[in-house]
Amino acid sequence: MSLKVQNTATRSLQEFEPLKAGAVSVYACGPTIYNHAHIGNFRTFLFFDLVHRYLEWSGYDVRFVMNLTDVDDKVIEAAAAAGVSVTEHTDPFGEIFLADTATLGIRAVDSYPRATAYIEPMVAFIVRLIEGGHAYAADDGAVYFSIESFPGYGKLKGIDTSTLRVGARVAHDEYEKEDARDFALWKAATEEDERVGAAWDSPWGRGRPGWHLECSVMSTAELGETIDMHLGGEDLVFPHHENEIAQSEAATGVPFVRYWMHVKHLFVEGKKMSKSLGNFITVRELLDEGYDPASIRHQLISSHYRGELNFTREGLKASSSAVQRILNFEARMEAVETDEGAAPSPLLELAEAALAGFRAAMDNDFNSADALASVFVLVSGVNGALEGRPALRAIDRDAVLTVLHSMDQVLGLLEVAHVARAVDDDLAGYVEQKIQERADARANKDFATSDAIRNELAAKGIVLEDGAGGTRWKVMG
Repeated sequence: MSLKVQNTATRSLQEFEPLKAGAVSVYACGPTIYNHAHIGNFRTFLFFDLVHRYLEWSGYDVRFVMNLTDVDDKVIEAAAAAGVSVTEHTDPFGEIFLADTATLGIRAVDSYPRATAYIEPMVAFIVRLIEGGHAYAADDGAVYFSIESFPGYGKLKGIDTSTLRVGARVAHDEYEKEDARDFALWKAATEEDERVGAAWDSPWGRGRPGWHLECSVMSTAELGETIDMHLGGEDLVFPHHENEIAQSEAATGVPFVRYWMHVKHLFVEGKKMSKSLGNFITVRELLDEGYDPASIRHQLISSHYRGELNFTREGLKASSSAVQRILNFEARMEAVETDEGAAPSPLLELAEAALAGFRAAMDNDFNSADALASVFVLVSGVNGALEGRPALRAIDRDAVLTVLHSMDQVLGLLEVAHVARAVDDDLAGYVEQKIQERADARANKDFATSDAIRNELAAKGIVLEDGAGGTRWKVMG
């Protein structure tokens, strides 16, 4: 079976064929780094990671690009409210986002372009559109894309533009899902834009790029005029991706993207995420509550990306048990006695069947739910086959471990769990050493050193509690 993907553009499951045999170009719409990314965002980003990992696992040479939006309406509003420049506001959130991705085992991609580094190419792109009759400078100091000039407008979302009011414009970045109007490629600078450093010189005066333009320019600059895969959340189909297609294909005259894939929104405790409900949860909040990264990763990939996923803390507990079951299985297999004289077992066949099931699941539009099921089919089958067997042939044991670790190269659960535990062990060793140094200082009545050690630990979020049984410690959120 070859890889098939649900292409939003054709509304059908299609066999995946990259433009260049053996190589895949992928562009993913990353976060707007004006605030912390929440777990709804991370459902999407973990899907990106599954695509990245599985394509590489399948032998493709992958070039994967994910932008970090560092200038748009939301960024400017947030920077202005904080009284800082857009760079000062976005840099810390960008670093936190990348740290969170590493915590959840999301592999680094080849490039994380930021819009502010591509202003000159964006201006040149607009000039190209104006010269081709697809854009025009308006009396409000902005430059707009003329959707009337692009007959294919609306094809991704399936919007009927026959009732379009010619010349009607929309200047802001996000708008109603059926609001097909000319959209801003370049916006005239406001006083607020200038104050936060979000204004640049252009042939049309001081201003800044429109959000939709940014991804077209960065993706084509990084990956070429035609991209194999473009990924994003379902909320980006219109207007963002619709507008990307229009401006990109109008400028280049060639197809922009071969396969569009969109991730369904996440529910939290049965409700849609919204600011009014206060159910925006960050990765760091969950870590502070004591949930481990592998459990978070497991729950967020436990459902097919186009299916419903209800994120709950009860579900996290179940995910923790599921991850622990895989860890226990791995430990059992690594500890099993081997004997070349042992009787043949069905483990080779079980391993091969599990791997085939895993591959079939992932080839079926990256179905991570069924892929995870293949792991537990292996765990259950092998555990059952081990009963009453004092030893295994090394070839049988190794086959099981090889398949388990091969599947985990895509799922990343053991990988994340092992990294998290190594970090915990390192932290524990460091803290215990400091506690001993503090005890020695107190025994020598060197209370200045004792207090300095306590303060050093407190600065790292570690609180000491002295009691009759000795000194205990805990990490504070």
